Amino acid sequence: MTYTIIFTALLPVAILVWFVYRKDSAQPEPVGQLLKAFGYGTVSVLVSICISVPLGVMGFYPEVATTIWGGVSTAFFGAAIPEEAAKLLMLWLLLRHNSYFDEKMDGIVYAVCVSMGFAAVENVIYLFDSADEFLAVGFSRAIFAVPGHFCFGVLMGYYYSLATFCPRVIRRNKSLVLIAPIVAHGLYDAILMVSDITPLISGLLMIVFLVFCYKMWKHCSKKLNQLTNR
Repeated sequence: MTYTIIFTALLPVAILVWFVYRKDSAQPEPVGQLLKAFGYGTVSVLVSICISVPLGVMGFYPEVATTIWGGVSTAFFGAAIPEEAAKLLMLWLLLRHNSYFDEKMDGIVYAVCVSMGFAAVENVIYLFDSADEFLAVGFSRAIFAVPGHFCFGVLMGYYYSLATFCPRVIRRNKSLVLIAPIVAHGLYDAILMVSDITPLISGLLMIVFLVFCYKMWKHCSKKLNQLTNR
C-alpha cells in the first residue's frame, strides 16, 4: 500500500521531468545536475514553510479561510509567494556558479526540475493524507496540481534565462522571474479556495478554473517552444 501510494504520487512528476528533458534533446543537461535540481526542489518545501509560517503569524492570511478575501490572501501569502520564493532561492543557489547553465532552454529545464521536486514532496503528503482514496486524489492531482507546478517552473525558468542571456531588458525579466509564477500560482489556488468558500458559485468557478488551467498550459507550452526552437 505504501509503495503504491508513493508510485502514484511520483509517476506524474517523473513523466513531466522526462518531457522537459526530451525537449532539451539538442544539448541535454547531465542527469546528475537534473537530480541535484530535483533534490533542491524537495528542500524548497522546508524553505517555503519557513516563509509561510511567519507570514501567517503576522496576519497576512487567516488560519482558516472563511471569506473570499481570506481565500485569496491564503492562496497568495500562504502558498504562492512562499512556495515560489523558495523555489527561486533553490534555483539561484543551483545556477549561480553552474557552468552547465549556458543556454536559454537550460533555465526552464532546471526550474522545472526544482518545481517537480517540490511537487513530488507535496504530492506524497497529499496522497498519504488521503490514503483511503489516494487513487482518486492522485488522478486529480496528476491532471491539475502537478502540471500546475510544471507551468510555474516553466515561467520561472523562462524569465530566469532571459534575465541571464538578454541584458537589454534585464530589469523587467528579473522582476518576472518571481512575479510571473507567483501570479499564476496565486490565481490557480485562489480560484479553488474561493470555490470551497462560496458553494453557490462553485460550479461557475470550476469552469473558470478549467479555462484558466488550459490557458496557462497553452501559454507555458508557447514559452517552452520558443526556447526549444532557438
